[in-house]
Amino acid sequence: MPDARNDGVRLAYEREGPADAETVVFVEGLGYGRWMWRWQRRAVADDYDTILWDNRGTGESSEPEGPYTIEQMAGDLAAVLDDAGVESAHVVGASMGGMIAMQFALDDDRVASLTLMCTSPGGPEEVPTPETTVQRMYGDPGDMDEREAIRYKMAPALTDEFAEENEDLLERIVDWRLDSDASDQARQWQGAAVEGFDVHDRLDEIRVPALVLHGTADRVVPIQNGERLAGDLPDAEFVSLDGAPHLLFVERRDEVNRLLTEFLEDV
Repeated sequence: MPDARNDGVRLAYEREGPADAETVVFVEGLGYGRWMWRWQRRAVADDYDTILWDNRGTGESSEPEGPYTIEQMAGDLAAVLDDAGVESAHVVGASMGGMIAMQFALDDDRVASLTLMCTSPGGPEEVPTPETTVQRMYGDPGDMDEREAIRYKMAPALTDEFAEENEDLLERIVDWRLDSDASDQARQWQGAAVEGFDVHDRLDEIRVPALVLHGTADRVVPIQNGERLAGDLPDAEFVSLDGAPHLLFVERRDEVNRLLTEFLEDV
């Protein structure tokens, strides 16, 4: 597996798809490894050169001392594309990955389009994560073992119905997370980057076509943030997914894949 370097930070990435096709690069959310994009990569890899990479502190990338910033991680994305020799890319990001994608679009002219899922531009008008969700995701899970704790903390990002009906998939997700998630320390450092992010007053500078997807049942990043994001971007299409949670790219993957592939075909 190749890796890129940014100021001494090693950034692992993988590539799949036709070498002569347009590039789609996927950007992970807070703490999550490359597994989170497995369904979307599969949906586009026949027609696009796809790149999945691990944020600093995650998976097979190195874990430098933090806290981190979104600007640093946008620089990491630039280093990955430099190493891969990519001159233009469609950038797909979810949650923290959407923040990195926005920052990268402000810092680098290689962005052909943006797909932003369940994310926020930050700023004083941001609707915060509900306190009950914060306590569930970051609080002490008590006497639970590691697998139980992952499921407990992930619960607000999925609907209860999906969790009940997809036990086997949830067990596989726990396996993937145990194998590649950020450490607790790196997760805190990435969380500091999210807390410090604010580009609400610069969104008019992002003039590439954008698709903004958000679930109406997102208990992590309330949908008002996606609505405001799409309203302030100069060339954005907003699609709300009725009843979809934060991890809409997992729970509603078929619908998300359709929207993503149609958008990429049109831009």
